[in-house]
Amino acid sequence: MRFEIIVSLFATAIISAVLTPFVRRLAFKVGAVDEPSARRVNKVPMPTMGGLAIFLAFNFSTFFLLRAQIPTKQLWGIFGGECIIILTGVIDDIFVLKPYQKMIGISLAAIEVFVFANVRMTTLTIPFIGTVGLGWLSFPITYLWIAGITNAINLIDGLDGLATGVSIIALFTTGITGLFFLPTTNMYVVIMIFTLVAAEIGFLPYNFFPARIYLGDTGALFIGFMISVFSLSGLKNATFISVIIPVMILGVPITDTVFAMLRRILNKESIAHADKRHLHHRLMQMGLTHRQTVFVIYGISLIFSFIALLYPISPIWGSILLTIGILIGLELFVEAIGLAGQNRRPLLNWIQKIVTSTTSKDTSNRLESEREEKKRVEKIKADQKQTDKAEKNDPADAGKEKKQSKK
Repeated sequence: MRFEIIVSLFATAIISAVLTPFVRRLAFKVGAVDEPSARRVNKVPMPTMGGLAIFLAFNFSTFFLLRAQIPTKQLWGIFGGECIIILTGVIDDIFVLKPYQKMIGISLAAIEVFVFANVRMTTLTIPFIGTVGLGWLSFPITYLWIAGITNAINLIDGLDGLATGVSIIALFTTGITGLFFLPTTNMYVVIMIFTLVAAEIGFLPYNFFPARIYLGDTGALFIGFMISVFSLSGLKNATFISVIIPVMILGVPITDTVFAMLRRILNKESIAHADKRHLHHRLMQMGLTHRQTVFVIYGISLIFSFIALLYPISPIWGSILLTIGILIGLELFVEAIGLAGQNRRPLLNWIQKIVTSTTSKDTSNRLESEREEKKRVEKIKADQKQTDKAEKNDPADAGKEKKQSKK
């Protein structure tokens, strides 16, 4: 990267850090405050809407400091979607929107970037099949991608610094991947990614435990929306690898979201029903502290990111085997911590059944061998006893028998 870009990134982090205290005061004034409740971890009223500082710092840099690096159509097209999503988040932080109302805002933002920024998936290359044009499916697939990732980031925003830290790791990995594997014509996407990372880094000291301000839906929706848009910018002509990389990078929020939906469906609850059984809740219920839980999830995110970086340098068979291994390992982890439910452990139960069956057979064989050995020892003892008895009753014959045996 050129020197002026690096300087601009440092400036973005500083601007975000300077703006955050002002946004905090604004949140108190407009009533964007998260009150303590049974589902909350905060013990005192906490200002939300912190994502507004990230939004302002990010756009100041892209419109002024880095303006020459970003094409006008993409800059303004994405900005329109940002404004819709930020407005949705601010309203939700102040008045608390219903799930379907938030989805309206996300849907409008997705439509805006699809139409005006040309952010979409148009083709898909499937291994051993070839390239398939998506045609009219382009919009629904793009919409589901944006809505899914946006909500995934929003769902993990449950602990101080959690969503901010996880998204920094995900964005940084996406930026590294784009820097080395995206066409040079898309380098503006990489610059925008690192600009958002810088804005989040400036905000993180205020958001990490113990937090002084929350991201709120303003920040969680904005960050999730931007991650989905950035990943789609490299997926216009999608391949198996280009699709799996962002999914793997976002392994933590996607896993939490998928199993939250599955858990609620199995419990016959609405998928929008709130509960305290998300990944961070389960880890804390297992005895980890607030800070330890956040660091553990950071670690899991780093593992996912490292695995994602292996895909571009792996052959297709290696990528498929890597994916299968990750899915099995992920399922074992999810079942071990009870993310889908305490009694829903099909894979672990199957493994336990196999181990128990194998152990039972080994135990049965061992006991059988011990019984045979015991019988053999008893037979030897009985024969010896009979010989001793014979010698005692007729020593002469016994002596002859011994001489004959020696001969």
